[in-house]
Amino acid sequence: MASTSISKAEKSYIRAGILANPPRRADGRSLHDFRVISLETGVVSLSNGSAHLSIGRNPHDGSGGTDILASVKLEVEDIEGAAIDNGRIACSVSCSPSAYPHLSSGALDDLQYDLTQVLHQALSHPSLHPKNLGIIPRKKSWLLNLDLLVTADAGNVYDALFLAARAALWDTKVPRTRSVEYKSPKSLLSTSVDMDVDQDTSSGFDTRRVAHATDFELPDYWDEGEVLEGREHWPVAVTLNLVESKHFLDATLQEEASCGSRLLIVHSYESSSSPTVQSMRILGSEELSIPHLKSLIKEAETYTSDMFNSLNAKLEDEDIRRNQKARQRFAGRK
Repeated sequence: MASTSISKAEKSYIRAGILANPPRRADGRSLHDFRVISLETGVVSLSNGSAHLSIGRNPHDGSGGTDILASVKLEVEDIEGAAIDNGRIACSVSCSPSAYPHLSSGALDDLQYDLTQVLHQALSHPSLHPKNLGIIPRKKSWLLNLDLLVTADAGNVYDALFLAARAALWDTKVPRTRSVEYKSPKSLLSTSVDMDVDQDTSSGFDTRRVAHATDFELPDYWDEGEVLEGREHWPVAVTLNLVESKHFLDATLQEEASCGSRLLIVHSYESSSSPTVQSMRILGSEELSIPHLKSLIKEAETYTSDMFNSLNAKLEDEDIRRNQKARQRFAGRK
């Protein structure tokens, strides 16, 4: 993971502040405080779900902070002969060169690959797979493409990526489908090809009682539909930044550069009180003892639970806001 370069004096000063009693951080936050987080869903008009998230952005001029744009696009995938039946999830993370001006193109590609792998391995786990991505059993299903763009990185990019991804997946609508079966008209089968007779011009496609679906149709508009099943189970992540025996949250780039190691933990929740570890990764070179690691994992449950509940409340507010906006737009057409 890329970080900014700081001098030994800066690194020593930041670490001394973290270890002080009481601890000191450059922006005045306590060890477990996050910077201001702003979130908006439905920001990409031609996607099936989208979200824009920023952490630590200046409220006056909109500058600074970590900024993520997430978008979900569904496409039909032919799965005949494949082992899958209920659709797939494909994640991709792209980084704007302006967010990492100090990185070469090769290093930027490596960073994008690493971020993509971390996100994809967690979100594509079978335990999180939505059950409503199937269209026609063993023939067609939805391929869910989740694309995220890092437009600015001011630290804590992993947490921001998972928050933005969860918001975009929450916002996603899966188009409703209706199976179609084709039945050849009997009159065509029983009539000689060289006889000129009136034929039944009714369509051979039947959507009423479908025994062997051959295709499907969309009864609604492409941007309407139902939410992803189990959307409340999508995970959240927290990064514990370690300085000797202490840890702190939501590090800036300078604080990340002063840490010997960081622990990334991804939790999903069946309920607000029962977390499941979906993924875990140690970033950095310093070793962690087993007892210390166990205590950090336990403490991470508290942080992700708070993030989970706060994010759910914000997403529900966003649903209400967008529904009100849609009703106003519809009323304006009358």
